[in-house]
Order: sequence, then structure tokens, then C-alpha cells
Amino acid sequence: MVTLKDVAKKAGVAVSTASYALNNNPKISETTRNMVLTAANELDYRPNGTARNLKKQKTETIGLFLNDLAGPYYSEIIRGVQKVVSDNEYDLVVCSASGGTDSTAYKFLQERRVDGAVILAPKITDKEIYQVARTQLPVVVLDRKLESDYIKYVLIDNVNGSYQAVTHLINRGYKNIGFLSGPEESYDNKERYEGFSRALNDNNFLFDENLLFKGDFTEEEGYKVISKFLKNDISIDALFAANDEMAIGAIQAIKENNYQIPNDIAVVGFDDIRLSSYINPPLTTVRHPKYEMGTFATHMIFQILQGAATESIVLPTQLINRESS
Repeated sequence: MVTLKDVAKKAGVAVSTASYALNNNPKISETTRNMVLTAANELDYRPNGTARNLKKQKTETIGLFLNDLAGPYYSEIIRGVQKVVSDNEYDLVVCSASGGTDSTAYKFLQERRVDGAVILAPKITDKEIYQVARTQLPVVVLDRKLESDYIKYVLIDNVNGSYQAVTHLINRGYKNIGFLSGPEESYDNKERYEGFSRALNDNNFLFDENLLFKGDFTEEEGYKVISKFLKNDISIDALFAANDEMAIGAIQAIKENNYQIPNDIAVVGFDDIRLSSYINPPLTTVRHPKYEMGTFATHMIFQILQGAATESIVLPTQLINRESS
């Protein structure tokens, strides 16, 4: 059986250099990489016992790298990606990238164990994504606006969606509108706060900083933050949450503190996850095409792989009016 050591010896390089070259590490020069690939091909070397075809340099696998694998928001995106991957007779690997550069996801990217990557993971930095793309690995990001020859983005119109949601509350007569934030570093959260602020400014509302609540996009944190706030004597009659999961947690907290929704406090979320229409009261929210985000992103990956032109896109949103506001 041919080993990596055999490849390194034939190429006249160290074993570690051979390993880096076979995994397309950007620190290895093109000349050295070609020497190692030639040696590996001539010896018919197959790393880790797999049947990877080194001449084609393909894994026939697409990677989906997410900040979290749990929750209804991610499940729709996964479904969309899986559909297009299956249609193209490729395999899909889904990894959590919550550990940043220590995560398995980052190692998959760095070692190029996939032919393309869809990334919704803020802990994989812009710099790291650009480094990966320089190896000509197609990348589509869902949570930030990055672009190069091998990087495209699929985004949603967060600003307009949030603007519509807050304008809806203002038109219903609510005066003291709070914002339940997601993580400060989140692109989506920043955009949704921008839409919130614009709606207030355009309607001559002054925002009370006491009504800015810092959450983390989870139902548990939405419940915890709003429960704590309601013990204060600060007036609030409406709440816009940066996602539905926090909104659902907030609704539970509001009800437990004997407030009526929407008569005392209205609540609006963002995402229109499936549970939003089944809670009591059903949640007013901003709908966007989560499944389509996955399909569009993966189509882009295959277009880049095939050498076809493709453009980044921003998908529209729609306010869904239900009984919570």
C-alpha cells in the first residue's frame, strides 16, 4: 500500500509538505504542489484509504457550515442545500462552525475536503474565507456581504423587512417600541437594527436606550431578558425582536407577568419559522425564503464549479400580520 511517506520521498519533500500540498494549503507554492500531485498520481496514492481521484481534484462533496445545527431556521436552509446537492449527485456534509478556527468545519475548509462551501457562520472570519477562496474553492456566504471571483453572497432584505415591521407597529398606534437584539457581531442583527432605527427616525420617534435588549437569537435568552425587564417600571407597549425564537421567548415572559398581547404589549418577530403561526397568540413576523436561500446558494456553487457566470443576490421579505400586534 502506497503511503504519504512514499509520495513525499518521490516528490523530494518532507512528509508534512506533501500533506499540505495534497490538501491545497495556501502556504504551499504552486510548483511544490504540482510536484507532490504528480508523485501521488504516478504512485496511485489514495489518502485515508478513500478513492479520491487526484487527477480530477474532486471530492464530489459540498460543505454547509453553520453557526448552529439546531433550530427551525437552519433546518429550512439545510433542506434547500440538500435538494440541489442531491440533484447534482453530490454528497453533503453539514458542520457546526461555532468553534471558529478550532472547529472541524474550519479544518474541512482549510484542507479543502469539499468542492464548494455554503457558509452561515460568523465565527469563520472574512479573512479566513478570502484565504480559502484564493485556492479557487467556490464559497457562498449567507450572513455577510463578501464578494470576489470565488465568493458570492445570498442575503435577505433585512433593512426593508425590519422597516416594514416597525412601521406596522407605529401605524397601529404603539409609542414605546423596544428592540430585542441578537448577537452584536451578526450581520443580520445589524441590518435589522438599521431598519428598526430608520422606521423610528422617519416617523419622528426618539428611541429610548432603555428599550434596547441584548439577546443571542435563542428562545431562552428572549425569555430571560424580557422577564428581567418587566420587573422595572419603564414603559413599553411594543417589542420588535430580531428573530422569531427570541420573540417566542419574550411572549412567554410577557404572559407570565400578566400582560395581554397585543393590548398591553405587541410583539413582532423576524424569520417566520413554522412555530410562529401556532403559538398563542400567533406571531406577527417578517417572512423570507429560507429554503430558497439554500437552493440559490448551492446553485451558485455549481455554476462556479462549471465555470459559468453567477451573481450575488438579495432576496425580498414580506410582513405577515398575525394576532400578536
